[in-house]
Amino acid sequence: MTTATLSPTPADTLADARLTFAGTVRSEWIKLRSVRSTIWSYALLIAISIGLAALVAFALTSIPDGVAGQAPASQPVQTVVQASIAGVAFGQLIAGILGVLVISGEYTTGMVRSTFLAVPGRLSALAAKGIVLFTATFIVGLIANVAAYLVASLMLSQEDIAAPIIDPAVFWPLLGGALYLAMISLFALAIGALVRTSAGGIAVVVGILLILPTILSLIPADWAREAVPYLLSNAGAGIYSSATLAPEGDALGMWLNLLVTGLWVAVPAAAAAVMLRTRDA
Repeated sequence: MTTATLSPTPADTLADARLTFAGTVRSEWIKLRSVRSTIWSYALLIAISIGLAALVAFALTSIPDGVAGQAPASQPVQTVVQASIAGVAFGQLIAGILGVLVISGEYTTGMVRSTFLAVPGRLSALAAKGIVLFTATFIVGLIANVAAYLVASLMLSQEDIAAPIIDPAVFWPLLGGALYLAMISLFALAIGALVRTSAGGIAVVVGILLILPTILSLIPADWAREAVPYLLSNAGAGIYSSATLAPEGDALGMWLNLLVTGLWVAVPAAAAAVMLRTRDA
């Protein structure tokens, strides 16, 4: 009499499998780096940062020393920083567009259904996307800013204008610029999850970053003028342009700017989390 050997059924195998959050993050990283638009977006971000740094450095060294208070050699730190972070204002658009495409592209192709089938806890999938996108954008943004600093420093050194990167007044704007770009990508990811279309999501992000500040600046009212510092792009700019921790004049101060920008990210992210649980894919 022979003994039959029973093999585990597919159901048993699936039951033993455990979907971990680390595995979800790994999956989202693979998806992010396998999309061609991601590579092109990050490459363009670095190229624009370096190009604008060179352009601004050239322009700053062309300022006549006789212009009152504007001679670059008299304020080397400000001059180097201004050239190094010139690309962040344009980079925010790239980070925003990429953030929308990361999730809206899945809705367009229907891949999001496969994602939610593999990750029944939809919030885990959204959180994993956010972690991967934030980390990648922060690293690329920091590389872009440091590369821009090196190019600007090389050009400005010919005019005896120099500022070491270890100077907090130099390093923090570089770090803050990368942090702002990463936060913009998260904000755009949340908008993309809410709107679910690439065109609509990009329109909302661009409108909030560029059009809304322009509209408010044209309104001759006290409330509009007082609201301008709390806009996403203005508060974000304060993260990488504030040289001190204390507010100066009408500025909010670096840490308050960081808090305001964080709220701009948190509100749509919370709304996206609620919508993911209540709407069908």
